[in-house]
Amino acid sequence: MLGRTASNLFWMGRYMERAENVARLTEVGHRLSLTPDAGSGYREDWQATLATVGCPDPAAVGLTKLTSEAVQKYLLFDRKNPSSVASCLEAARTNGRSVRTALTREVWETLNTAWIEFGAFKSDDIHPGKLPELLDWVRQKTSMFRGAVQGTLLHDAGYRFLQLGNFIERSDNTARILDTRYSVLLPTTEAAGGERGMYQWETILRSVAAHRSYRHVFKDRYRPALVAEFVILRKEMPRSLRYSQDHVRRALAGLATITGGGAASLELAEEASITLRDMQIPAILKFGLHEYLTESLRRTAAIADTAAADYYFN
Repeated sequence: MLGRTASNLFWMGRYMERAENVARLTEVGHRLSLTPDAGSGYREDWQATLATVGCPDPAAVGLTKLTSEAVQKYLLFDRKNPSSVASCLEAARTNGRSVRTALTREVWETLNTAWIEFGAFKSDDIHPGKLPELLDWVRQKTSMFRGAVQGTLLHDAGYRFLQLGNFIERSDNTARILDTRYSVLLPTTEAAGGERGMYQWETILRSVAAHRSYRHVFKDRYRPALVAEFVILRKEMPRSLRYSQDHVRRALAGLATITGGGAASLELAEEASITLRDMQIPAILKFGLHEYLTESLRRTAAIADTAAADYYFN
């Protein structure tokens, strides 16, 4: 497979995953801004959301006032923001068009239809009555894309590059969410206590589509160590760091079998997967949650860069 084709498939997977992640982050930011006791705290919540998507300095992108409407427009519609839903859907569609012959009709139509239909939504439509509909639509379309990939695409090298991009992005996103809100997971901090802390824990779980499954597994109130365990180490949770890294390893192992190459990136992925398998939350907290997540982000970036070098794409 040409490196250019591998790159298109890899980034198509990343951009579709990113579109869903941004929609989920927008939803939880919106929910927090409507909580009765939010006060001025919603600005900090939006700032954390922006940091998660790679915008630590809102003023640098013209967001001098962190109103809900302004941040939502930036996250959903701003074409200058490479991580906005609009930019992600367009980039995924562009990558898909470049490798049209490698896709099934169902995968291509899902991509193309999502890009076309998103144009019917306007930035002026952002208000409490319309926003949930838009965010539900994004989640539905990205789920349809994943279903079309799983159910109709030949599970060959192309499929594995798509999966690699998908789970590299998911691992990165989960670590960033935890890193921007890690203080609430530390039992000794002020943020961990009280009703505000409960909202923050729920925010973390909603950001990774895990608030219902957490209750199903633990049947307990939100507790810092359990939330951290669920989002970092739980192998059954589809957006946990462990689950994501396991699937990165599987994609690279499949590529290594098919191509006979990729030894360097597969070795890094296996190390990351084994580390998460053997890790315990007390050890992570002792090491430092922020430090651990920073290392996780570095490791994920190294796997992506090494895979690009192994398979000649960028």
